[in-house]
Amino acid sequence: MKTPVLSLICIACVLNAGTVAMHAQTPDSATDTTAPSYDMKAQALLDLQAVNKKCVDLAQALPADKITWRPSPDTRSFAEVFLHVAGERYGFLSLLGATPPPEFKAGQFDKSTVERDHIIAALNQSWDFTSKTINGMSNADFAKLLPKLGPQANEGDVVYLLVADAHEHLGQLVAYARQNDIVPPWTLEQQKKKAAATAGK
Repeated sequence: MKTPVLSLICIACVLNAGTVAMHAQTPDSATDTTAPSYDMKAQALLDLQAVNKKCVDLAQALPADKITWRPSPDTRSFAEVFLHVAGERYGFLSLLGATPPPEFKAGQFDKSTVERDHIIAALNQSWDFTSKTINGMSNADFAKLLPKLGPQANEGDVVYLLVADAHEHLGQLVAYARQNDIVPPWTLEQQKKKAAATAGK
């Protein structure tokens, strides 16, 4: 959970290099004209939007006295994880040349507030920034090489890592909630729908 962003990028670069090498050895890969079955841009936006909604919903559902709760002294609190999710969007996408808002301070953002409304505003503001940045990318941009990150690294790798990291921290928040006997709002909604469907039989 505390792995530096650049370490994640390095891992992605190594994996990406291996993948490229494997494809280079596949004789039919150069002549394959099959249309891609996966639209990374569209799927990344859907995934990131869903994670943001769940983070906002969970932040709204937390009792006020739990915002600063943390499982141990050396881990992030609820508030710090929410802000970390928001801040990493700026951090990752700045690698693509996007400019974070002036109030974003990388080393201080996680601890910048414990106010629920400010946390939710930070999540939504960073999601707007993310949506605008990724929507502004062309399909060709996803394949654009980023030599500063590694010989085979590209802009798509950065977006992929952002999605993976967002899901990791959502899982962290769910674990925090469960430790405090808080059922995530989306799970409650599913339970209500299931109960209603069962009652209607």
